[in-house]
Amino acid sequence: MIRPTAEAARNAPKVLLHDHLDGGLRPETVVELARENGYRRLPTSDPGELARWMVRGANRLDLTLYLETFAHTVGVMQTRDALERVAAECAEDLDDDGVVYAEVRFAPELHTEAGLSLDEVVEAVVAGFTAGSSGRTIRVATLLTAMRTAARSLEIAELAVRHRDRGVVGFDIAGAEAGHPPSRHLDAFHLIQRENFHFTIHAGEAYGPESIWEAVQYCGTERLGHGVRVVDDIRMEPGGLPELGRLAAYVRDRRIPLELCPTSNVHTGAVPSIAEHPIKLLSDLRFRVTVNTDNRLMSATSMTSEVMQLVDEFGFGWADIRWLTINAMKSAFIPFDERLEIINKIIKPAYGPLAL
Repeated sequence: MIRPTAEAARNAPKVLLHDHLDGGLRPETVVELARENGYRRLPTSDPGELARWMVRGANRLDLTLYLETFAHTVGVMQTRDALERVAAECAEDLDDDGVVYAEVRFAPELHTEAGLSLDEVVEAVVAGFTAGSSGRTIRVATLLTAMRTAARSLEIAELAVRHRDRGVVGFDIAGAEAGHPPSRHLDAFHLIQRENFHFTIHAGEAYGPESIWEAVQYCGTERLGHGVRVVDDIRMEPGGLPELGRLAAYVRDRRIPLELCPTSNVHTGAVPSIAEHPIKLLSDLRFRVTVNTDNRLMSATSMTSEVMQLVDEFGFGWADIRWLTINAMKSAFIPFDERLEIINKIIKPAYGPLAL
């Protein structure tokens, strides 16, 4: 069996379902936009040092502290030109990393400080993705995120539906998880369901199975953003045999995708280390596992580096990477026939020779 190398992994087609636009800016772009737009609160104007500062700021083993670093990236993403540039560069960077399909999410309500309307924010981001992916292999779709700590989720859900045929493929809620259960946003999820649209929920990252249970059973989520804490409902029997609790068994039985983000999960304290990440256990138990970046700037990561961590730490081979990639493509929010086309015409042909 051929062991994956970083170069080969970068060239192999990958699918990304959980990536935040405001968590993946190029450091140089943050500095330039801050200068152009008069944003004076950056801790440094040196791009290299800013990148290191972001990682240090995010790697504090607490989701709420992790989220503090976003004040600076959001701070420079308040104009149409800035949003278009960031989105275009996102598409370019993901394509350069071998990503063939990505769903990139952002919270429109955070980008209106300079007077843009919510619709103008969405239009600028979609225009940027279109420009950045033009002439490239990648396809970028958009998820609109509502902040679970705010009270605008229904408004953002309506916004997502309004733009569903213009680049937006779904809805999400994110932000500090503990103390902010997803069931507080039921009206938004019910709207999405009534409109036959799609949504995922950040759950099971900074809070345990209770958050996952609410997301699945109260809100009816199609996917779990992170969902790593489902492992808390799996008990290891003597002899090392796992016994799934009722919730974990339901998530597996219903094939609810887990948008796992290994590096970010370490940085937010959801898991102690990559070596102790449950992605190998969950893969062995055949949960619908996907691997994602979450925030490429804050976690200094990419899809290639996430994949290579699994190769180095757990011995994942090409067959495993192919399985993760097809899992993700099956779980995407674009129409079924379009998912099949990417699987059959791009993913399977590329992995066929590698996964033997």
